[in-house]
Amino acid sequence: MRWVHKVILTTFAKPEEDIEATRKGIVALVPFNLEEAKIQLGVQNAEGFSDRTIKIYTVTLTKESHTNDFLRFFLDKLSEEQKRLLASQAESRLDANNDFFIRIDKDQWLKEKEIWLTDSGYCFHIKLSLAAFPKNRVNALKLIEKLFSVGNL
Repeated sequence: MRWVHKVILTTFAKPEEDIEATRKGIVALVPFNLEEAKIQLGVQNAEGFSDRTIKIYTVTLTKESHTNDFLRFFLDKLSEEQKRLLASQAESRLDANNDFFIRIDKDQWLKEKEIWLTDSGYCFHIKLSLAAFPKNRVNALKLIEKLFSVGNL
């Protein structure tokens, strides 16, 4: 079953951060070898305040097997409480295009390899483009409920 059309993972690395750890951290969020799967780790430079260069890392998954592998991995790392929280916040995390947004704590992932939901900006961003059919908000919300329910995928 196709749950999502696309998964986009994004994070920022400021000059004072361990840039290599951040790069490895986003790669570790994907449960398979990016190079073998022929998926690029996108890297962009952005100029921040005081002429600081900030790196933006992005991984985009579109193949159904890749998105499903990611979802299984991600859901396995979430506690039941976090799954319930995501389901209960579905309305505020879903945009008009049926994209569902999640932030996970960067420190917790980099240091402990644990996924903790956060509202802070120091995070890894996850954007799930939901495969709700027909494409409407009601079906997208039903899909989210199903996705984050216990015993899914």
